[in-house]
Amino acid sequence: MPRSDRLFDLIQILRDGRLHRAADLAGDLGVSVRSIWRDMAMLAASGMPIEGERGVGYILRQPITLPPMMLQPAELVALRLGVRLVAEGADPGLAAAARSLAGKIATVAPAPRDAGVGEDLFAPAAPTPLRASPHVPLLRKAIRQSERLTLAVLDSAGQLTQRDIRPLALALSGDTWVLGAWCDTKAGFATFGLDRLLDIVPRGEVFAREAGKRLADYRKWQAQSAGPAVELDI
Repeated sequence: MPRSDRLFDLIQILRDGRLHRAADLAGDLGVSVRSIWRDMAMLAASGMPIEGERGVGYILRQPITLPPMMLQPAELVALRLGVRLVAEGADPGLAAAARSLAGKIATVAPAPRDAGVGEDLFAPAAPTPLRASPHVPLLRKAIRQSERLTLAVLDSAGQLTQRDIRPLALALSGDTWVLGAWCDTKAGFATFGLDRLLDIVPRGEVFAREAGKRLADYRKWQAQSAGPAVELDI
């Protein structure tokens, strides 16, 4: 059995979330225990969330797999462009993950016929995401943890103002990063351009998902007043 096929079979076995001894895996696949040890080390090094050790067994804690799929040429270009946008974008952690993902895509997907030409014509290149980079990791964390924030932000007249908010979503509107939030200061929804944020202070308070102030409510308000935006999956 080719090693690539064996690695695939190992992943399928481990997807049940149970502890598997190397000896049992070796017997099932018809290889030596040492081969299983080497395979497990390779899978772990590739980023698979495998836990275990020799003499104990192995378990896949967070099975994250994608089913086999066929992509049309245009779909593959869209995938590459999306990864490039994140790799060149605002969050250092996501940028590193995007670069890693790009390498994995390159190993299984054919290179574009016009590599380096066609895709560059559509690659987004704007300074706004780069200027926003100091804020995005903190905002993503606050959104995930439902943490109240105090913002120091420039208003449309260029005046410094302070807002107490409940962060709900990060989004791209055109080439501008924006934060969607419920603003406790103004008692209403608001959208803040990240290029206007001067400072963010976490308040250490968790807000409840109150009716009328949730992300779904913000999206309805946005659709009526602010137009569409592409949200970041946090």
